[in-house]
Amino acid sequence: MRTTSNPAFKNLPTAGGYANFNHGQGGYGAPFGQAPAAPPQTARPMTIDDVVTKTAITLAIAVVTGAVTYLMGPIALSLALPAALIGLVISLVIIFKKKVSPALVIAYSVVEGVFLGGISYLFAMIVGNPGIILQAIAGTVGVFAAMLVVYKTGAIRVTPKLTKWIIGAVAGVAVLMLVNLIASFFVQGGLGLRDGGGLAIAFSLLCIGIAAFSFLLDFDAADQAIKGGVDAKFAWYIAFGLMTTLVWLYLEILRLLSYFQND
Repeated sequence: MRTTSNPAFKNLPTAGGYANFNHGQGGYGAPFGQAPAAPPQTARPMTIDDVVTKTAITLAIAVVTGAVTYLMGPIALSLALPAALIGLVISLVIIFKKKVSPALVIAYSVVEGVFLGGISYLFAMIVGNPGIILQAIAGTVGVFAAMLVVYKTGAIRVTPKLTKWIIGAVAGVAVLMLVNLIASFFVQGGLGLRDGGGLAIAFSLLCIGIAAFSFLLDFDAADQAIKGGVDAKFAWYIAFGLMTTLVWLYLEILRLLSYFQND
């Protein structure tokens, strides 16, 4: 399986290590030159339906909880930061936990929905236009669908070179965000990456582009896992990974739209 920029996919087993493990090879207790019986499979291999179903469940939970939180009005603002912190902790547990936990993925979806509802209400209040939320959602869905078509048609192939470029780009923007945050404590506006100016618009467009290309790595990791016959339960990891990229993309699109609303 190729390397991916999404840490959630690092928990997926190596492709090919599930469906045919040791089948057709000599082993202890088998006559010389004779293949042992295939080991019993205690679980079925993952299919595209598993990925679609688990991803739909996680996204539906996030959307519903986000909408409910948004409709709470000003209360949503007080919930955003705690939800972000709790979501970060849960995501780290999911990433470093060796065993698949659907309950944790669902819990992450709920908390992330609360965070998105609160942050969406904040942006809508700042720009004075609730319609910006639907625009950001439409943009996120559009980019996701476009990149899925690009991947399925092979218009852009996921090569080791492209993978390294995307991973480097993700690491680069993460460092810039951190530096800008630290700089904002000493200089108003920090490096100007989030102040709504021309540089901020260019930076948001860059982030949107990198997030979009990250989907290619996510799709490829999922595709390799399906072809490798990994356990169906790992579809929860893929759903979690896709959602983290979708959340990043949504926030960047929402931020970009807010810049133009303020003009």
